Amino acid sequence: MDNFDLPISTKVQRVIPKNAFDKYTNTKQKKLFTDIINRIVWTHKLSTETTNLASKEIKEIQVFKIELKVKEDIQTLLNIIDKSIPYPIIFIIKYVGEMSVVTSTKHPHPINEDNSIIDWTFKSGWFKIQENKYIINLKSNLDNVYKDICIQLSGKPEFQKKPLSKIVEYQKKVDTLENEILRLSASITKTKQFNKKVELNNDLNNKKGILERLKDKP
Repeated sequence: MDNFDLPISTKVQRVIPKNAFDKYTNTKQKKLFTDIINRIVWTHKLSTETTNLASKEIKEIQVFKIELKVKEDIQTLLNIIDKSIPYPIIFIIKYVGEMSVVTSTKHPHPINEDNSIIDWTFKSGWFKIQENKYIINLKSNLDNVYKDICIQLSGKPEFQKKPLSKIVEYQKKVDTLENEILRLSASITKTKQFNKKVELNNDLNNKKGILERLKDKP
């Protein structure tokens, strides 16, 4: 179930040494790889050859299973792995009887070809392995396969008609507005001057209105 019942032709099942990412880490991050992660397994490779699906922009999708020693947020470590590999990766994070699914859209670094730049991260929360509702649908082409899992993780099926780039753009806008609203709320609490409070409140209400309209029509 944690491998999404993918066809045998896509199976890799290769353990990746944690020190494979040393060139991308500092001393603290190396220690985190050792302390938090038990094992990294490259479980599947989805490509035109292994799936018989066509591809447009996405040539391959990798599936990695990461077994944890402790249940912690490892997004920083996932980012390191993601930046070092040019293909999209679907991470299956496991701890005891629970799992989470994470993937990040990315693009090549304009100068350093050994690095990728992460655009946006789609992730589930933790859930019991037997309650996995996510599916890797091997239909249409590899680009749609990847877009589909991103939409599932976003929890917004209404994104189906949007290109993935527009979905990422939308998520970034929402995230920016939510952060601005938090910042303005904190500033209002700290501000003593009445006129300044009114100004910040107006700005806050404006941002809340924009966010509400954005969420009403994603």
